[in-house]
Amino acid sequence: MYEQIVVVTRKTRLEELIQRFNSRAQAKFYIEHAGSDFSEYEREHEVYQQALASVKEALDEDLKIQVMDRSFVSTYLFSDRDIILVLGQDGLVANTAKYVAGQPIIAINPDPERYDGLLLPFDVPETRAILDAVLQDQARTRSVTLAEAVLEDGQRLLAFNDLFIGPASHVSARYRIRHEDRSEVQSSSGIIVSTGAGSTGWLSSLFNMAAGMAAFGGETAPRAPRLAWDDSRLAFVVREPFKSRHSQADLVAGLVQEGGELILESTMPSGGVIFSDGIEKDYLAFNSGAIARIRVASQSASLVVAGRSRRSTSRRRLQGASAE
Repeated sequence: MYEQIVVVTRKTRLEELIQRFNSRAQAKFYIEHAGSDFSEYEREHEVYQQALASVKEALDEDLKIQVMDRSFVSTYLFSDRDIILVLGQDGLVANTAKYVAGQPIIAINPDPERYDGLLLPFDVPETRAILDAVLQDQARTRSVTLAEAVLEDGQRLLAFNDLFIGPASHVSARYRIRHEDRSEVQSSSGIIVSTGAGSTGWLSSLFNMAAGMAAFGGETAPRAPRLAWDDSRLAFVVREPFKSRHSQADLVAGLVQEGGELILESTMPSGGVIFSDGIEKDYLAFNSGAIARIRVASQSASLVVAGRSRRSTSRRRLQGASAE
């Protein structure tokens, strides 16, 4: 059934520093000159490399092994005969899941002392056991609804947590928004569309802000929607909508039902973007004339959450988790 294990990794902070400053010595000078502890970067790097070595040693010898940095995930053609193993923080899981087309994802926490790992139900020593459970079709998986943005020219972007539609910099986004039987022209700092998995992340921060402002004014605070990971709805919020002669601010939040769409038509001459899960480099241009249809994607992500001996522990760890 499976032919290959794709191990998705990410550069450590030390590797990113060395890439930025061209050498370890230069990176060390910069960090210590700023008053920080360079040895912390070194320890973190060492733990991650040891975790990667242990994971590779535990993998099935009969399957091909492909180790891939996160920067290649968006252009890699995953097969339905791949098992995907992610070694990293929660964000790496989210940004891998949307390119995998429903294949099982085993998420391993390389450093439990540093990472809470809300999307990382397994530790390094459990790698072999959970891989065997997947190969024997005995692992329990959890379905995660994805969102998608589709442009009129066919370009498409998926999101595990959320989509951002708005300006690439600190200017106002201008667009027409349509939801169900309502429509209006808006000027705002952008729109957040969240899945159930992301509803306790960026979306919740917007409701926290609204609650604080409501309390300041002596008003009742709005409640954030509670969406399960496999909920067939999406939630959207317009950030900082501005009322003027040419823009309204009545349609500022709502739910996109299964089969429904949030339709946005850009009136921004330049600088409009759509990106997902905080990855600004992987974006769709959203400038004047572009029409984006936001809806629940036809495909979903499949996270492995337990083997035969991990059911209760994994369920507790993943309950209400979010990938920020």
